[in-house]
Amino acid sequence: MLSSLSPQKLGLLGLGLLLLIGSSEGVPQPKAAWMRGARARLAKNSKWNSKSYVNGSACVETSPPDFQAPKENVWDGLTNWEAASVTQWLFAQADLNLTRSDDAGDWDNSVLLVELMMPNKSDVLPYVDGNATAPTRYAHVVLDLRATDSPTYSDILVGPLPVTNGTTTWQPLEYPYTRKTGGSIRNLDADSDIIMTDFIYPITANISDITMDLWGGAAMGADNDTLDVWGIDPVWQYDNKLTRWDTFWNKNTDVFDAETLLPLGLFLKTDVTGRDPANWTFEGWLYNDIFYPTTADFRKAYWSGNFTKLGANVEGDWARTDQQGPVPPMDTASPPSAIAPSGARYSVDQARKYVEWMDFSFYIGFTRDTGLALYDIRHKGQRIIYELKLQEALAHYAGNDPVQSGTAYLDSYYGFGPYSFQLVPGYDCPSYATFVNTSFFVSETTHTHINSVCLFEFDADYLMQSHTNSAYTAKTKNIYFTVRAVADVGNYSYLFSYIFYQDGSIKVEVRASGYIQAAYYANNQDYGYHIHDSLSGSMHDHVLNWKVDFDILGTANTMELTTNVPVTQNYVWSDHPRNTMKLQRSFVETEDDGKIFYTDNGRTQYSIINADKPNKYGEYRGYRILPADGTIHLTIENSSNLIDAANWAKYDIAVTKQKDTEPRSAHPYNGQDVYDPVINFDKFFDGESLLQELGMHHIPHTGDLPNTVFTTAHSGVHFMPLNYYAGDISRQTVNMIRINYDNGTVSEVETFGQQEALCEVDLAKEEFDPFSYTGDVVIRKFPYDPNDPYFETDSII
Repeated sequence: MLSSLSPQKLGLLGLGLLLLIGSSEGVPQPKAAWMRGARARLAKNSKWNSKSYVNGSACVETSPPDFQAPKENVWDGLTNWEAASVTQWLFAQADLNLTRSDDAGDWDNSVLLVELMMPNKSDVLPYVDGNATAPTRYAHVVLDLRATDSPTYSDILVGPLPVTNGTTTWQPLEYPYTRKTGGSIRNLDADSDIIMTDFIYPITANISDITMDLWGGAAMGADNDTLDVWGIDPVWQYDNKLTRWDTFWNKNTDVFDAETLLPLGLFLKTDVTGRDPANWTFEGWLYNDIFYPTTADFRKAYWSGNFTKLGANVEGDWARTDQQGPVPPMDTASPPSAIAPSGARYSVDQARKYVEWMDFSFYIGFTRDTGLALYDIRHKGQRIIYELKLQEALAHYAGNDPVQSGTAYLDSYYGFGPYSFQLVPGYDCPSYATFVNTSFFVSETTHTHINSVCLFEFDADYLMQSHTNSAYTAKTKNIYFTVRAVADVGNYSYLFSYIFYQDGSIKVEVRASGYIQAAYYANNQDYGYHIHDSLSGSMHDHVLNWKVDFDILGTANTMELTTNVPVTQNYVWSDHPRNTMKLQRSFVETEDDGKIFYTDNGRTQYSIINADKPNKYGEYRGYRILPADGTIHLTIENSSNLIDAANWAKYDIAVTKQKDTEPRSAHPYNGQDVYDPVINFDKFFDGESLLQELGMHHIPHTGDLPNTVFTTAHSGVHFMPLNYYAGDISRQTVNMIRINYDNGTVSEVETFGQQEALCEVDLAKEEFDPFSYTGDVVIRKFPYDPNDPYFETDSII
């Protein structure tokens, strides 16, 4: 049991959403003074920054105003020195028997992750809302313990920080998890390298005569192999066995990582239970929906003269993303370009990652597992959301073959942080955006992703308000503010945007691009379209889950349901009953009522309100949750792949009570034991918070080649003030115009003090220089050497 940390309130949203309701109860955490050294930062603003006009001449460059956040960012990561000192301290603990990651083998213990242990909400609020000291800092460490017949991933807590001999200790971390096994879960990947090199490749090499005849290549485990072999994730975990299904893929031959478009349709089944290779067994081949129990059976059938040979998927221009085909008319002319003539109309504290725009303010956080997160989101000084954070992203496939049918990626295992790369101005974000660096610590190194988060204002292509009559026309621009990151997890690219509007609303949006993981076309017609020569667009669901911890006028909140219901009503003024509709109001009173699906034609409104603080008309003040752009839950019921590893994906909204002991709805190692995952979300349902799902059902078609496009693969959720303010607060902006006219003549133009953009802009000067793109900076932490950075940008494929 931990006495130093207490539970946290939880809320999720995503292509899934989790909302939290209620106050936080926690065990007081010991207070300790701590110092945070100045973090070395490489982040810089874009070259544009900002400008203001001077008598119609060239704009004067200005940066976002320098200012300081009101409090330290208690959600920001460890400093370089903290990460280095924790790592050095861990290696001094003889009982851990650690080996440096560069030297570690399959039977060594190593350090996978060192990061800040997110403080409990019950400890943070007295600091951010009052005069209490900042919460004591602890490090969350993940150890890869392989020096055993039963290897595990183990979460431990190290602290308090700073590291002090005699004070700092480590202990198993289990209080935030539903699984109480000392913070440990089995590691099914401990022998993944040797499984491939010493077991799988000898099997595939044994049929090189067949693969050479079929495709002109072989998978031998050699550097010059033209074929690759990989398969399901997670491995099947039933009947006390670990079963793998792998399949052959053609390797891409150039910079375009199109391998997931090149399946070849031959599958092999193996049993890899236990750590002793002598007990691993080969169990058969599958080709063209025919199963062969042995290699001898397969070879006999293949060379029999009656074997049906199917086509291959071969790389070509169809799988490359460069410009192809005739250029559309006038396309070579410069496209429209957005500018910010008055410069940055927002403030950024780069050191504390704190942002203010108009009446909004928030802190930015970032982790290895889930990437970008926002904390303490306030509007007009009042906190609306305590935490807005991605929890997990599921990609669940289906198909006629065992690899597509057996694949259900839980992407936090790979992490969004490691693949949130440097953004490209003018493409990922406007050229005038402000950029922020992000960092994470893995395997004794700190990786800094330069300019991997961007902040910018933008003018929407639709108005905030519009009205015209015979005497006037009134228009209000819809200027919004965006925080954005892009994560390339494997073959998919996820674009995450957190958008703030002047009416006080907030939107979370995710879009997907990148290469699809396609299926071999044979016998797959019920699972996808035939999209290329030997290729099927394998159907799959993307379901992403967010935590949304609302604090509407305080921490004691309730979910209210308001439903349009059809009724037949008698009125005193009517001679006969009338068919009409009424509002039906109710509250989610228990968690048993909190598992919600969008199945009523959109008739129900879902709102987080504070029942103790109504407005002057007696209506509850709150924020409404509006599904946007296709909110979904998982199509598959009782997934054979996931079992209990992603129970959050079953609902559109789920309501539970906030607790410090339930800070997350998912865990990156849930896939290691799907029957007893680290976090089983179903166990949260004992009276605690609110959860909603976002996502997209994706049935790839020919338009997904070579890449899925952001325009159609997207989903989102919108949080809108509901009876929260006395009126439309977007009326406070001066970015509007009213034109009075009569009989064809304008009599008055009112611009409400808005400045005109009269300066000259040298677009050539402000154009992004693509040769300035650098990639990621890595600093080794054990031994710590801050003066020897190197550049390395890793990817899964």
